[in-house]
Amino acid sequence: MLIYGKQPVFYALERHRDRIKTLYLAKEVDKKEYSVLMKMGIEVKRIPENAAQSMVKGGNHQGYIAEMSALVPYASPFLKKCEFIVILSSITDMGNIGSLVRSAYALGVDAMVISGIKEPNFESIIRTSSGAALDLPFVIIHNIHDVMHELKQSGFTLYGAMAQGTNVREMSFASKRALILGSEGEGLSGRIEKGIDQGVSIPMAHDFDSLNVGVAGAILMERMR
Repeated sequence: MLIYGKQPVFYALERHRDRIKTLYLAKEVDKKEYSVLMKMGIEVKRIPENAAQSMVKGGNHQGYIAEMSALVPYASPFLKKCEFIVILSSITDMGNIGSLVRSAYALGVDAMVISGIKEPNFESIIRTSSGAALDLPFVIIHNIHDVMHELKQSGFTLYGAMAQGTNVREMSFASKRALILGSEGEGLSGRIEKGIDQGVSIPMAHDFDSLNVGVAGAILMERMR
């Protein structure tokens, strides 16, 4: 697995150095920084810009690329140990997922469930989450209804983000809670809406009807924590 960009790479160097196999530098760094990197005990290779661009397929690497061990999702029984979970229902944009991961980790979410995607692009999610995806536990579930049933059996209250939900400012939340976020285009399916315990919404000004799912998710997480 390759991650790139100065912030994600340095986050990984600081917190997950043992998982890094090779650090590639495609820029000149000052002697002090290079000395620090060399003392970390990992392999450091200097590579030309064209080789770096080829490795990241044209992405903005900022001169730093790291080869790491793959991110391994948790099994669903792990969720029973959690108190606050965010479930993504068919959100496919990796930028939105990365933004939600960053907010979830910063706002105290215990785990994230990704459903509706067989193989999420974790390299992209790590990059767009500024490295937070390396520390937030993930569970990958094909059928969201299975995990909803498991969580209800484990005493969780399920809250779904929806336009017709209760104003989040007026709500109190259960100690074991899960927030379900739907895709920007479709929102939550009718079947999911029937399976949740309560809908939750963000009041809008100026008759505006929606927010980006990354923004809406962060607001709801903050209110629910």
